[in-house]
Amino acid sequence: MTQNYGFLIDQSKCIGCHACSTACKSENQVPLGVYRTWVKYVETGSYPDVRRRFQVTRCNHCANPPCVRICPVSAMYQRHDGIVEFDPSICIGCKSCMQACPYDSIYLDPETNTAAKCTFCAHRLDVGLEPACVVVCPEHAILAGDLNDPASEISRKLSTAQVTVRKPEQGTAPKLFYINGNDWSLHPSATQTHDSYVWADKVTEQNVTAYERGAIALPVLKSKSGTPIRTPQTQGEPLNGPIQFGGRVAEHMVQTAYTAQHKINWHWELPSYLVTKNIAGGLFMLLSLGSMFNLINYDPATFLVMGFTAMVFMLITVILLIKDLSQPKRFLNIMLRPQWKSWVARGAYILVGFTAIAGLWWLVEGAAFIGLTSSWMSFMLRPVFAWITFPFALFAVIYTAFLLNQAEGRDMWQGPLLPFQLLSQSIMVSSSVFLALYAIPALRLPDGLDGFLRMVLPASIVVNLILTLAPKFTSFATDTAMLASREMTHGKFRNHFWWGGIALGHIVPILLWLFVPATLPIALTIMVGMFFYEYAFVMAPQYIPNS
Repeated sequence: MTQNYGFLIDQSKCIGCHACSTACKSENQVPLGVYRTWVKYVETGSYPDVRRRFQVTRCNHCANPPCVRICPVSAMYQRHDGIVEFDPSICIGCKSCMQACPYDSIYLDPETNTAAKCTFCAHRLDVGLEPACVVVCPEHAILAGDLNDPASEISRKLSTAQVTVRKPEQGTAPKLFYINGNDWSLHPSATQTHDSYVWADKVTEQNVTAYERGAIALPVLKSKSGTPIRTPQTQGEPLNGPIQFGGRVAEHMVQTAYTAQHKINWHWELPSYLVTKNIAGGLFMLLSLGSMFNLINYDPATFLVMGFTAMVFMLITVILLIKDLSQPKRFLNIMLRPQWKSWVARGAYILVGFTAIAGLWWLVEGAAFIGLTSSWMSFMLRPVFAWITFPFALFAVIYTAFLLNQAEGRDMWQGPLLPFQLLSQSIMVSSSVFLALYAIPALRLPDGLDGFLRMVLPASIVVNLILTLAPKFTSFATDTAMLASREMTHGKFRNHFWWGGIALGHIVPILLWLFVPATLPIALTIMVGMFFYEYAFVMAPQYIPNS
């Protein structure tokens, strides 16, 4: 019978001694500042009636691990006995597994710059020993064993005890079970966190609502009879801040007093790559459509200018992607040993395929332009290249939506509209760049080229504005998605979203188009505005804790 290892933690026995986390650090030589096992403190009650609850937190060794599915090089893998392991020697440091984990269980090792996590002490298990945390626990609160063996202690305990797991709605089938687990500690969004913990100040910034900042004043409404009535509140936010009981603030009745702090993994490189990739893919989509359906009657000189611009933005995209890797010297691993279920690996091959076919098309047109080959040959080959290039350009633009859909730790990224939003963004920014280049006199592009684009640009701006604002008027599947959206639109990134993404990226270009039809300023405002929007979109969900 195949072994299937799992953990069982009895929270009623845990005394919060940190022996498990200390033993884990010692056994696995875990550097300071990162954790494979940690103890979370949640305090309930108000002085003098206070109780502290402890929760041992670590990798769940899921039966359906999203970190394994998203890893592009199989550095994160699942053993035959169910243990989720990692191989630091091949990890490229893309940090995708950290975004895919709904439990904040994976960290970037500061010494090796590779992903790392709890390994179930597999090296001990393989020689007949128990994990270090199980051995040192003074209360026998941690059990580890084969869930498929009915005679094992963990199986016998699970058959009689009432247990729960963290985030079962994610469909990961976690194998870390809790006895006497409670919602305040199991769900990170259920408790208030503060700027300071028991022994230290928090490193990450605190999420505060607009009401808590005092930025929004609540108007006093009255009914027809003159009786004051409460203003309808934003879903999930209490009236006038924390609820109070007898003068005692409720946030002090349930609060997280200590937990591990996790760093933000993706920064400005990813938002920048989204913009540059959209320009490159969008330009070749427009060029392909022009050849396929005669929507844009361009000449070889126009194609060379636009194609060269797209290739430059594609080069910038590749540089940004490599720069974002914590192990950039290993970037070829993604091509040499791809894990095909990962959209990171699929995306790499899509980008390479797009660059190769688009580059070949550009070289054929260039050879005809300078007289190395006949113009008749390039004219005949142009529709063939167009039909082949278009799907590559399209998938180069939208594949990121499927990649973000695999990031199951960030629920806000998994909306069904994201592929269409990326497509409209690409058409919007690429058509503006196309028109801006067309307006440069030194390029001497032919007249009458821009008729189709002058219809596409304002239409794509309006469509993308609708798709961008649409999620704000719909319900969210999970609380973390709602909190991330609120953080983006009303929290830390509200200026990036409203003033950058909406105003600079959409409203200003429309006004310029109506009153000052100068294409270069329009293209610049759209590019800058899209970066600010993508920055808010990428960063906001990472500020919502998963543990």
